[in-house]
Amino acid sequence: MSRDVLTTARHILALEARTIQGMRRRLGSEFRRAVELLRKCHGRIVITGMGKPGFIGRKIAATLASTGSPSFYLHPAEALHGDLGMVTAQDVVVAISHSGETEEIVRLLPALKKMGVSMIAMTSGTRSTLARYADVVLNLGVTREACPLNLAPSASTTASLAMGDALALCLHKKKGFREEDFAQLHPGGSLGRQLLKVRDIMRKGAQHAVVRGETSLRQALLAITRARAGSCTIVDRARKVTGIFTDGDLRRHLRKGGADLLKQPVKNFATLKPMTIREDRLAAEALNILRSKRIDEIPVVNDRKHAVGLLDVQDLLKAGFV
Repeated sequence: MSRDVLTTARHILALEARTIQGMRRRLGSEFRRAVELLRKCHGRIVITGMGKPGFIGRKIAATLASTGSPSFYLHPAEALHGDLGMVTAQDVVVAISHSGETEEIVRLLPALKKMGVSMIAMTSGTRSTLARYADVVLNLGVTREACPLNLAPSASTTASLAMGDALALCLHKKKGFREEDFAQLHPGGSLGRQLLKVRDIMRKGAQHAVVRGETSLRQALLAITRARAGSCTIVDRARKVTGIFTDGDLRRHLRKGGADLLKQPVKNFATLKPMTIREDRLAAEALNILRSKRIDEIPVVNDRKHAVGLLDVQDLLKAGFV
C-alpha cells in the first residue's frame, strides 16, 4: 500500500514538474508584453479568479504587493454585485481561469472591457472567451490535472502560481526594486530584520552624544546624560571619530581616584581609534561585530567617515535581533 502511495505521489509531482517545464519552453513575446503592461500600470494590479484559482490569485496579489507593485485580489462573484467599483481604468486585471470559460469570470469580462481596463489572461484555453477579451494571453498549457480523476485543480493551479511568481519577480527586477525597498515593505518579522540597515536603528541627533577630545570629563558626562545614553563619541574638528567613552571606562578610572578627575580631558579615559561601522551596513553585521569584539556600543559613520550616530546593543534588542 505504501509503495502505491509513493508511486502515485511521484507521478503527481512529475506531472506538475512537466507542466512547469512546458510553460518555461513556451515563454516568449506574450510574457514580455505582460510584464511591460504591468510595468506601465498607473493604477493597481487586480488579480481575479474563482474557486481554487482565486486562492492562487490571492497569493500572486500578495507577492506583487510585497515586491513594490500595488495589487489586490478581486472576487469575481462579488465584483458582479458591487465590488467592481474597486477597479479603475488605470488598473490592469490579471484573470486566472484554466478553461477560460469560468462563468463568473466570463460574466465580468464585458464590464471590464467597457471600463477600458487592460487585461491579462492566465489560461490553458487559448481560444476561450477569456482569451478573446484579453490584451495578453499567457498560455498555461495544462492538458491534464495531476488529480488521478483529472478533476481537482492541481497541475493548473501549480502552473498559475509559478506563472504569477515569474510575472511578479520579473516585474520587480524591471522596476529596479532594491533590498531597501523590500525592507521598507516588510518592517515586521525576520525578513524585515534581515534587511534593516544600521541607519534604520542607530541613535542620532539629540540621542547621540558627541564631544571633542579636549572636552572635560564632567562635560562629557553631562552630554551622555542629556542623550540618555551609555557613551559618547569623540570626534576631531572634521567630525571624524577619534574615540569613544563609555560608562564602563568611567567605572574603571574611578577606582584610581584623583581629585581633579572630572576636570581632565575625556580623551584621557576613552578608547582611542575605536572600531566604527558604516551607516549603510546591515544591522545584522553590526550585531556580529558587537558579539565578536564583546563590546556594547559602536560609533556609526557615513561614507566620508564622519560621525553620524551610535549603535548600542540595546537598539538591536529593541529591533528584535537579540
